Amino acid sequence: MQQEQKRQQKEQPYTVVLAPNPSVMTGPGTNTIIVGSEATGALVIDPAVEAEDYLEQVITAGKARGGIRRILITHGHPDHCGGAAALRERLGVPVLAFSRAGVTLADEELEDGARLPVGDDSLLAIHTPGHRFDHLCFLLERAGILFAGDLLAGVGTVVIAPPEGDMAAYLASLRRLQRLELRSIVPGHGPIITDPGSKLAEYIDHRLLREQQVITALARFPEGATVSALVPHVYADVSSTLHALAAQSLTAHLLKLEQEGRVRRQDGERWQLLS
Repeated sequence: MQQEQKRQQKEQPYTVVLAPNPSVMTGPGTNTIIVGSEATGALVIDPAVEAEDYLEQVITAGKARGGIRRILITHGHPDHCGGAAALRERLGVPVLAFSRAGVTLADEELEDGARLPVGDDSLLAIHTPGHRFDHLCFLLERAGILFAGDLLAGVGTVVIAPPEGDMAAYLASLRRLQRLELRSIVPGHGPIITDPGSKLAEYIDHRLLREQQVITALARFPEGATVSALVPHVYADVSSTLHALAAQSLTAHLLKLEQEGRVRRQDGERWQLLS
């Protein structure tokens, strides 16, 4: 077993341990990443839950890479940091995140552009708000591998839920990633993305299409409409069982359009398209 782990380490600079937290929001579960080598030790990204067997798998994967020395959090949603306190207690290592406002248990804050040594490579922290204000991606620079948290998913899309989520910031973060030379993306949920350029373009196009669908739907209601009235028109291609989630992203689109002066809010609930 130990020889197999070392072989995999040479072939792949990281290990994925799937957290046992599948759901509508998390898909098969959270991808917890262990990256590093015996030379510098290991970093673990997004320990998701306190389940004992799962934490043992994470610790074992870390030992194969020199032992876990830091815990990194992409953002403060529970399915990405739910196991951080338990792992810190077990190992006595610090928790790092973008801000304590987002991850209250963080021991250290990571600025945009911070670098951490990982074997003969480095891990670059990239502030990518949108899904949440404190969201970080981590780029393994020489390898061109992006650990993307919830900025992208291996299957489907990402919910942008105000007030923590911001559609304009989300699109800006996706466009920022387009300027990087990426070979693959390891998302927080779902399979590895092997065509980063195409996936990023797909995500941006999808959001802009939704935005146009919001505008088209609003045009059907000259006197204005509520979010609940708009959802069936904008998300006609989505199961009605998911419309409550869709309403959150729809609200994020409306807030972006409001910032741009393209729609206005009436009585706090109804939205009207401006000519």
